Amino acid sequence: MIISLISAITFPEWIGDTAFSIPGTPISVKWYGLSYIVGIFMAYRWAVRTVRKKELWVPEGVTRGVEIIPNKVKLEDFAFFCLLGIMVGGRIGSLILYNPPETFWDIFKVWEGGMSFHGGFTGVCIAVWYISRKNNISLWRWADMAAIGAPLGLGAVRLANFVNQELWGRETDVPWAFIFRTDPSWTPRHPSQLYEAFLEGVMIFAIIWYFTRKKKILTKPGIAAGMFFLLYGIFRTFVEFFREPDPIPQIHEYFTRGMAYSIPMILIGAAIIIWANKRPPAAAKHMPEEEKPAKK
Repeated sequence: MIISLISAITFPEWIGDTAFSIPGTPISVKWYGLSYIVGIFMAYRWAVRTVRKKELWVPEGVTRGVEIIPNKVKLEDFAFFCLLGIMVGGRIGSLILYNPPETFWDIFKVWEGGMSFHGGFTGVCIAVWYISRKNNISLWRWADMAAIGAPLGLGAVRLANFVNQELWGRETDVPWAFIFRTDPSWTPRHPSQLYEAFLEGVMIFAIIWYFTRKKKILTKPGIAAGMFFLLYGIFRTFVEFFREPDPIPQIHEYFTRGMAYSIPMILIGAAIIIWANKRPPAAAKHMPEEEKPAKK
C-alpha cells in the first residue's frame, strides 16, 4: 500500500470545481453545469454540420420513400428539448435509480447534486418522440440526430466528473492511479471518469463518425441511434468493472446497477441496427431554412 501511495498521482490542488466567479459577488459557474451547456452546443453544431453535408443523405439503389431532414431552425428547437430532457430526466433518474428521495421536496434540491445518465437518456428519448410528433418528421431521423452528437456531450460531462473528483474508480495499484482529495480513505484509484470520457465520448463519436461518413448509414434511419445504444451499453458495462459502485446496495460486487441498466441497451441497440439495416434506404428531402414540413 505504501508503494502504491508513492507511485499514485495526487489530484492537483489547483484544479477546482469552479470554472470562474464574478468578483465581488457570491455568483460562480461550475465546470459540471458548464459541461452540459458546452456539450449540448457541440452536439447541436455537429448535427447542423452533418445535415449540410447533403452527400451523406443520398442513398444508392432502390429507396422506400422520402423522409425529411430537419433544418438548422428545427435543430435549435430540438437542442432545447434535449437539454430539458437531460436535466429533468437526469435528476429524476438519479433519485429513482440510485438515491430515492426521503421527501417529495428532495427532488428539487438540485444544489445537492445527483444526475443519472440513464435518466437523462430517457429524457432525450422523450424529447425525440415529442419533437417528431411536433414537426411530423420521422422519429428515427431525430434519434440519429441525437446519436451523432451525444458522445460530444458525454465526453464533456465525464471530464467535468473528473475535475469535480466524483465517480472515481475502484482501488488499484496501476501506475496511473489517482488519489482524489474528496476520497476520505486517500486510496489510489482508477481514474474511471477519464476511461468513460475516452470510451463514451471519443470512441463512440469516432465509430459513429466513420459509419456516417464512410458507410452512409444515415440513409437508413435508426442505425446511428442503434449504434449509440449498443456502444454505450458495451463501454459502460466494461467501465463498471473499474468504477467504484454508488454507496447503495448493488446486485453484486461485480454486477452493479450501472451494468443492469446498461446491458438492456446492448440488446435494444443490436435489435434496432438489425431492423434498420434490413429496411431499404430512405430518399432524403432537406428542409429549406425556416420552412416547415407539410402536414400529411
